[in-house]
Amino acid sequence: MKNLPTDLLRAFVTVVELGGFTPAADWLGRSQPAVSLQIKRLEQLVGQTLLIRSGQQLELSRAGQQLFRYARQILALNDEAVAQFSKTAVSGKIHFGIPSEFATTLLPKIVGRFAQAYPNVTLEVTCALSKQLLSETERRRYDLILALHDDPAMAGHNLVKEDELVWVTGADHDAHLQSPLPLIAAPEGCIYRKRGIQRLQESLRDWRIVYTIPDLTGIQAAIEEGLGVTVLARSTVPENLRVLKPTEKLPRLGRVGISLIEQSPEPGEAIARLMDFVKASL
Repeated sequence: MKNLPTDLLRAFVTVVELGGFTPAADWLGRSQPAVSLQIKRLEQLVGQTLLIRSGQQLELSRAGQQLFRYARQILALNDEAVAQFSKTAVSGKIHFGIPSEFATTLLPKIVGRFAQAYPNVTLEVTCALSKQLLSETERRRYDLILALHDDPAMAGHNLVKEDELVWVTGADHDAHLQSPLPLIAAPEGCIYRKRGIQRLQESLRDWRIVYTIPDLTGIQAAIEEGLGVTVLARSTVPENLRVLKPTEKLPRLGRVGISLIEQSPEPGEAIARLMDFVKASL
């Protein structure tokens, strides 16, 4: 009988969940060639091609989809056993504040893996606008905050990434051709809303708000129905929506900063581990 080494399975799962060899290598603390070699070794062991490159994206083959399900189960049991018998098991409770648009795309990537790796850590997640999360009255409620900044420089040493803002519409709709431009947006205070309106005003494009909703799931549903267009950070655009190329009538939107802020000057081990998970997923 062949054995599937957990280090090879972990490399495979990490590449799939983070969407590439480079972020997986950063997360695993290895070089990209080393991770690529691990995937090749795993493919040799199972005798199947697991990953297929499609343009700049990686896709799972049919065999890869099957092994991915098994690999996650094997790693979950492995991590549960290690945590159960580890004398230095990480524990605690973390109140995590996160913008709703990132919660929809980011949390599914990290919550399951984090919970499997650290079952004794309780996560309490609150979704709100960055403006609310960072307000003087609210920020004290959280142990860790993921926030957006209109100017990346405003994030200071907490900056973990810059992201491009883009115009987004439905895959089968052309709401962006309408006049005035129908906008779907979060409530006042949203950086995306503010930037989109500002750029449209500068380009003298007529616009109107047709739908206001605070979470990405509702915005996504409205766009799929062809009700309008919205502004999102490129990394949060759902796969079933379409990013529009900048034009004279849809001007470039610029960039925003993404910060990760721990409230305590000396964060505990649980918070430090969660920060590592979030940074790797971003």
